[in-house]
Amino acid sequence: MDDLAEVREATRESLADLARSHLPADVADTWISLLRAGLRLTHAEDGDRVVGHLGGDPRLPPDVAWPVWEDRGPLTFVAALDCSALEPADPDGLPADGVLSFFYFDGQIDGGEETVGHWDPETQAGARVLHVPAGAETSPRQAPEGIEPYPYVPLRAHAVVTVPTPTHPVLAEAFGGEPETIEDHPVSARSFRRRLPPSGDIGHRVGGYAAPVQGDVEYEVAQVALGGVDWRDPRLREEAGRWALLAQFDSDDRANMMWGDAGTLYWLIRPEDLAARRFDKALFTWQCC
Repeated sequence: MDDLAEVREATRESLADLARSHLPADVADTWISLLRAGLRLTHAEDGDRVVGHLGGDPRLPPDVAWPVWEDRGPLTFVAALDCSALEPADPDGLPADGVLSFFYFDGQIDGGEETVGHWDPETQAGARVLHVPAGAETSPRQAPEGIEPYPYVPLRAHAVVTVPTPTHPVLAEAFGGEPETIEDHPVSARSFRRRLPPSGDIGHRVGGYAAPVQGDVEYEVAQVALGGVDWRDPRLREEAGRWALLAQFDSDDRANMMWGDAGTLYWLIRPEDLAARRFDKALFTWQCC
């Protein structure tokens, strides 16, 4: 793992200097306050500090059942994150210990007949996050019949500082515009955005701002949270601003993971639910090319 604190502070200072050089002072200060710490996850190699893994078998306590979507079937294990390994540089709010495990109904059981998505809130039962506290007795759990586990791929972490997209709800809230009109604001101007360092590929990430394949994923989970409302519902922007990225997992050749057409899975959570360790309150969406 990088010297995370130093990397993150240097990145934040670089972004702050950039904002102060190209934005009005008050706008720059507000934009800087919106920066969020996060982690980018990449494949771990020999000697790297492993913070989690894609695929393989999850470790679960004997009294914790494998997640199942009622009347559909068992979910597939996607990834696990060791919170104690993330802790030296974790984004705000993550548990200091324990393991987060992510499960998703990926179509193996029903041949893709049922799809989990923001367009139908009832399908949220097809995505799950489990937090196993530190000290709990666990053992590797084999997948149920009909589920082929993804190959095990260890992960390492890199500290990042993330910026909101030009249409992100926090920008509209901070600068008093609608998502459409904020595109004309100085923080969304091409002359400023092109000077920002490239965010890299979509990738696997923890915390910070989500890296969407298409539009901002916060609006999609807000639709779910509000019961499947229309995109034009006036409550949508405010609700979208209440959600933050927990983790995202990209398509990954080494793990034999392909979400639709090179897509990405996203789990988001409200900060108050994260603080209360209510991972059952996390919501799911996914996007593909």
